[in-house]
Amino acid sequence: MHDIIRQLDTMRAQARLGGGERRIAAQHAKGKLTARERLELLLDRGSFEEWDMFVEHRSHDFGMDRDRVPGDGVVTGYGMINGRLVFVFSQDFTVFGGSLSEAHAEKICKIMDQALKVGAPVIGLNDSGGARIQEGVASLGGYAEVFQRNVVASGVIPQISLIMGPCAGGAVYSPAMTDFIFMVKDSSYMFVTGPEVVKTVTHEEVTAEELGGAVTHTTRSGVADLAFDSDVEAILMVRRLFNYLPLSNRERPPLRPSNDPADRLERSLDTLVPANPNQPYDMKELITKAVDDGEFYELAPDSARNIVIGFARMEGAPVGIVANQPLVLAGCLDIKSSIKAARFVRFCDAFGIPIVTFVDVPGFMPGTAQEYGGIIKHGAKLLYAYAECTVPKVTVITRKAYGGAYDVMSSKHLRGDVNFAWPSAEIAVMGPKGAVEIIFRDEKNDPAKISAREAEYREKFANPFIAGRRGYIDDVIMPHETRKRICRSLAMLRDKKVDNPWRKHGNIPL
Repeated sequence: MHDIIRQLDTMRAQARLGGGERRIAAQHAKGKLTARERLELLLDRGSFEEWDMFVEHRSHDFGMDRDRVPGDGVVTGYGMINGRLVFVFSQDFTVFGGSLSEAHAEKICKIMDQALKVGAPVIGLNDSGGARIQEGVASLGGYAEVFQRNVVASGVIPQISLIMGPCAGGAVYSPAMTDFIFMVKDSSYMFVTGPEVVKTVTHEEVTAEELGGAVTHTTRSGVADLAFDSDVEAILMVRRLFNYLPLSNRERPPLRPSNDPADRLERSLDTLVPANPNQPYDMKELITKAVDDGEFYELAPDSARNIVIGFARMEGAPVGIVANQPLVLAGCLDIKSSIKAARFVRFCDAFGIPIVTFVDVPGFMPGTAQEYGGIIKHGAKLLYAYAECTVPKVTVITRKAYGGAYDVMSSKHLRGDVNFAWPSAEIAVMGPKGAVEIIFRDEKNDPAKISAREAEYREKFANPFIAGRRGYIDDVIMPHETRKRICRSLAMLRDKKVDNPWRKHGNIPL
């Protein structure tokens, strides 16, 4: 018995050492933590239960039969984050460069299958050189097995990816199908084909950082949600995000008691919207002053900045926030902002998180670049997301709500539950200036007449009262009571029940 115990201790020590001291030192030299160090930070102390520590690859080609490491380049299991269950896998770059083999994939699939059975999120820490070339198609099959589980788990359990090293080729598609992607600056990369292949095929000279670094994917492509300066910061922010999410689509999001009164009035909001309709203001000021304790967890802040998305709490309960940002492109909806918001709305709907929408939108972005890029279909994604959404939806129109963009931004017509407007709201087909130049085009050369017509149009249509008379707005509220009215509405909607007609699935305009 003692011999078996000594053998077990030896094998555990070997598995925990991964690729050995030299490779661990090399990992640290790059400013990166090891797979196990990352899990120690991510999970509550002493809560990690590891599975498949002794799994090894089954490859015999190219000398692989003489090179086996227990665990085969990925640490898997489950643990707790703030006392709540989560399944995890952490790829170990010190073992075969974290490359994915058939056995490596089987370990990941096992914890994903178990997470689906018990209803708990999956967090993947990606640090891998891609498919293990020595295994050929077996490694590709392993990737496809993981992809299949990502799809089945989508909308059932939350899935979060941390890209903490290279992630190339087929490896990128698993994170792409998860709900949130975090990256680490200067050490993590995502691309389908690397810089050398790009140079060979297209003759473009580009660095790995420029092609698929954290800054690229959080500013230009929108593939990743947030980028951080270190492994530690990224992991701590994932722990914070986890606090807003339910464990599965069968559970309510977690409550956190707050001492912030639900009926708190915020007088400074009465002067937030400038008198000049063309002057911008920061919508984030409204968000932070309306939510619990001023805490707003913004996602994708550097991509499509004309729309703001993220999580907050109202009376201790998580809510999803979607808001036009007048500081950027006047808050217009364009291709990237429509996609960004649509995906977030669909996530909230899948996991029972109410959505609060703040509207100041002059319309969709005009121009050939937008039309050629497919703004019609991409804008329809946001419309589709709000229309299909059955969670509680509260909308506040602060200023402009023009044209089709008014409809799209959680209007009453798309089953908005409670729709408020501030007295400064302008709800119309288009802005007064554009409208009168079309209606009274014969007078457009007479500035005095056009100015008078504009004032007339603004008085008749560019206000919240026409919509109020038709019931499209439930109430016109004072800005300072926004928090109180939203909290009351969400409390009333807590047990809302709406079912869409049965279908296998809809056909969202992709």
